[in-house]
Amino acid sequence: MSVVKSSTDLTERAQSMGNNPVTLARNLRRKQTDAERKMWRVLRGRQFENSKFRRQEPIGQYIVDFVSLERQLIIEIDGGQHNQQPEIKKDEIRTKWLEKKGFKVIRFWNNDVLLNIEGVAIRILEAINSNK
Repeated sequence: MSVVKSSTDLTERAQSMGNNPVTLARNLRRKQTDAERKMWRVLRGRQFENSKFRRQEPIGQYIVDFVSLERQLIIEIDGGQHNQQPEIKKDEIRTKWLEKKGFKVIRFWNNDVLLNIEGVAIRILEAINSNK
């Protein structure tokens, strides 16, 4: 069963509990959702244009699901809670902040990853090639 989470809320919760983002990121890597686990199997090992991806990586005040630092590409996998307020607004603020730092952010729904990983992979390749 997948755990519903919001990276922004988890960062806030970690800070309020006295945890640092690195510790929280390690915990998130251990407790991946089904969609994150499937996405990681596709991203790991430089399978996309030899791009190295990291998972659950702290960037500023946020923890992103997946990032290629060399390509400045962030991949977010969103559950249904991201289709409701206040998550929609939080995601907009987060994306704008990450884009100001030079990252391109692409988002996929959990169902897209679980049911159409080939289509997701094509979009990632397009994003990588557009960032060259």
